[in-house]
Amino acid sequence: MTAVEPGEARRIVSRFGGRRVVVAGDVMLDRFLWGDVDRISPEAPVPVVRVSRETAHLGGAANVAANLAALDACVALVGLVGEDAAADQLRAAIEASRIEAALVVSAGRATTVKTRVIARAQQVVRVDREHVGPAGPEDLSLLEARLRERLDGAAALIVSDYDKGVAAGPLLASVLPDARRRGLPVVVDPKRLDFSAYQPATVVTPNQAELGRAAGVDIRSDEDCLRAARTVLARIDVDAVLVTRGERGMLLLERDGEPVFVPAFAREVYDVTGAGDTVVAVLSLALASGAPLPVAAVLANHAAGIVVGKVGTATVSARELVSWVEEHGASGEPPR
Repeated sequence: MTAVEPGEARRIVSRFGGRRVVVAGDVMLDRFLWGDVDRISPEAPVPVVRVSRETAHLGGAANVAANLAALDACVALVGLVGEDAAADQLRAAIEASRIEAALVVSAGRATTVKTRVIARAQQVVRVDREHVGPAGPEDLSLLEARLRERLDGAAALIVSDYDKGVAAGPLLASVLPDARRRGLPVVVDPKRLDFSAYQPATVVTPNQAELGRAAGVDIRSDEDCLRAARTVLARIDVDAVLVTRGERGMLLLERDGEPVFVPAFAREVYDVTGAGDTVVAVLSLALASGAPLPVAAVLANHAAGIVVGKVGTATVSARELVSWVEEHGASGEPPR
């Protein structure tokens, strides 16, 4: 088990400020309707939620960018939006978060919006409005141009793929080799079944279900997870696989290293919304700040432990991250 001592965590996190990270992927708007439930509908066996307030947050790749900005990084966000009110709201939220927006507007395409209804700190239902078709050639050309412009001076590249059409094969086939030539850490958060588009890269970060589908392995144990990670490493040109496994923590497997199992840690899990985005953000920023991959993974695990204790789409600050490491020990493993 790799450990991160508080002093080392402070040194790494102190380098986060001003690091330039480029995020490319599927941006979306997360809307929340907050209320209370005190009865069941007479029309159907469903709760009646009396809404008391509404909030909106950056979601998807935009939430990855928001997490980076909360950690004091300098962030550029490349993505696709429609010509609609949701896109205007998304731009305003991006600007408020001190993120450089490099968004391509696609005529006839809807901006992705996920609306969650929350009652008594529990999610009741989610409603999605989205366009899931692949981006067209003209949109991909514009995305590539904006992405390449922002790689100059970058310390890392994140591809946040929610399978909404931005992280298309032609775009990645052009940009990922360029990022490798520049020596940038490249972190890919995958969603599609076929991982072959995600290369070359430093690390891919599937959750356990995504890894199982990609590798064709029914994962029921640590051994199954390790076998699936080895299958992915054998198939694509990546240096490592970091698998997020919910309550079972993480598995890191580097191509030339021994497997590292990182236990999950959270005082109490309230909401896992966006936790994977937090992991990707902290992992990438730690790599950009010179941390070895196992150390970056443990820091990302700490950050996940913080964010799942919050309700809704949330971020973690640099001060929170260091304080958490100091309070909970070097490994992130719960005290016995």
